[in-house]
Amino acid sequence: MSETEPTKVAIACQGGGSHTAFTAGVLKALLREWNDEYELVGISGTSGGAFNALAVWYGLVTDGEERAIELLDALWEDLAADSVTDWMTNNWVVGLSRIGSTGVPVPQVSPYFGPGSKLGKDRIRGALERHIDFDVLPDLCDRDVPELVVGTVDINAGVFETFTNEDVTVDAVLASAAVPTLFEAVEIHGHFHWDGLFSQNPPIDDLMTVDAARKPDELWVIQINPQEREGEPTSLEEIADRRNELSGNISLNQELRVIERVNEWVDAGHLPESDFKRTEIHRIAMGRAYHCSTKVDRSPSFIRELIELGEQRAAEFRTRR
Repeated sequence: MSETEPTKVAIACQGGGSHTAFTAGVLKALLREWNDEYELVGISGTSGGAFNALAVWYGLVTDGEERAIELLDALWEDLAADSVTDWMTNNWVVGLSRIGSTGVPVPQVSPYFGPGSKLGKDRIRGALERHIDFDVLPDLCDRDVPELVVGTVDINAGVFETFTNEDVTVDAVLASAAVPTLFEAVEIHGHFHWDGLFSQNPPIDDLMTVDAARKPDELWVIQINPQEREGEPTSLEEIADRRNELSGNISLNQELRVIERVNEWVDAGHLPESDFKRTEIHRIAMGRAYHCSTKVDRSPSFIRELIELGEQRAAEFRTRR
């Protein structure tokens, strides 16, 4: 790569419910400082990470960095609990989640037997369609634009499924965020889909298996779930927290290990340089522990706290580079 050629970057946004407001903060800070030194060649996301990835991609390809930042702000404003009724519902859901993590039995109702699933899904659909014109996505993808990848799981076939570029519909994004205990599955092409947290969290392989000229030199992973924890979880709450974090990181670490292995083979000269190249991996981690119940907390103050934390972590990341 010549000195004047920009570094090709792909960004992968891990899912994690409301915690992905942190990702919005990271992306906003990165976009403010974006320059010709970098070229974004792909962005992926799962669950709430998919919301952020889509907002950034759409903003960039339609009107640039400022538009992408505006979309991130607008989307999270719409998703936050901003009315008295919504605030009460949010507190009720968070409270039940916290009580359930202690092992205390709580009433559970299938999302198919109550109105909450449809109301929640309609709210997310409305927020997405208010800011994203999904009808123009195929035309936008005809240009030289970054890869857009959204992760789900096909519960009928029992396989991970990703939707890329023009195949990213509002239903695909809703499926990526369809937590089984909260939302009905989303039907796409005759199969039902659930939250991408069960699959690639976030999708990485699709960012790497592109034409050699588009392969990223660097992969930036915005990681919600802590990789490491001190001490041994002993209470039911601590066990629930750590189990949630570990399950969310399994697929991520597996995919990153594949990239690391390819890097080792490239360094050893076992792979042709025409088809393979090294990809440096950088993680931008939240670095702060929250109770797992807060992944469903949409209170405006908590959303703002996470966005500000994301901006702080992005500034630290830039300083390290």
